[in-house]
Amino acid sequence: MRTHHPDADVSLIQHAHDEAAVWHAGQTRRSGDPFLTHCRAVAAIVTDIGMPPSVICAAVLHDIDDTLCPPGRVAEHFGQEIADLISAVRTAKVAAIPLTALNLGVARSPAFKPTRAEAVLAIRLADRLHNLRTVAFVAPTRRYLVARETLDVIAPLARAAGLTDVSRELHDLSSAVLQPTPTAFAVTTRMLAMLVLLLPTPTRARWREEWHAELAALPTRRARARFTLRVLRSTPRLSWTLRRPACRERRW
Repeated sequence: MRTHHPDADVSLIQHAHDEAAVWHAGQTRRSGDPFLTHCRAVAAIVTDIGMPPSVICAAVLHDIDDTLCPPGRVAEHFGQEIADLISAVRTAKVAAIPLTALNLGVARSPAFKPTRAEAVLAIRLADRLHNLRTVAFVAPTRRYLVARETLDVIAPLARAAGLTDVSRELHDLSSAVLQPTPTAFAVTTRMLAMLVLLLPTPTRARWREEWHAELAALPTRRARARFTLRVLRSTPRLSWTLRRPACRERRW
């Protein structure tokens, strides 16, 4: 966030993360990972898009209504604007968002202030992208429906909004579900799973999801093998970096 908004106050995001950790405690995803990993991942994608702190907070808390969090608590602790944005994320029909209201391609500017529609779309796209990165744990019928909708509606919408990188990854991940190749990831996926074990435990879910998402987007066996080799070479240094005290202090 400091890359896009160097003068922003991160304390609100830290507070949102702590709040999400409390209310999502004990919840897990279909992969078995703590549900909080999804909140973090969605917030990270929204941050990369260039959204301001208020939108990042809403991204962290976007599923808090599925917990025992009392009604009104989010508005009390984070303000009505963030509470209303979370509500809009849950109720808005993405396909109904007017393209004339969207210009997320310039969102990386520090002065960018998104409209409600742009903030909602950013969080919904981030949520869908992370869900597709972990779609292997979803039942086949549901997996197909999600991929089909993404390819037909969500990915084109991301492209129209100026988020070409997000659109490309959504398209590639959906295509991999709809047109799977036999034994496409058998060896490379097992290798990545072993390499993840070298990383600190709190970071494993994030890197596993990112590596598998990149792997799914590669079109050939040779490209996947090369990617796995690069990961193999870089993982020891990555593990050392993530375990440094200074690095841990910067994590939120």
